[in-house]
Amino acid sequence: MCRSIKRLREGATVVTDEEIREAAVQFVRKVSGFREPSQRHAEAFEAAVDEIADSSRRLLDSVTATLSPRSPR
Repeated sequence: MCRSIKRLREGATVVTDEEIREAAVQFVRKVSGFREPSQRHAEAFEAAVDEIADSSRRLLDSVTATLSPRSPR
């Protein structure tokens, strides 16, 4: 996908909401083609970042909750 998007789940490492949001921004930048959206597109850009960040947090919480203590991945 995009090399600048950091892998967020590395074993038992806990990621912060800020790290999740940064990855969401990188994803939306890649998909939209905007480094910084114009005023016209800023609201849609931010809404997409929020949705991706929320989905990512739910995914990471779910995956972490179902990992057995023995399995690092």
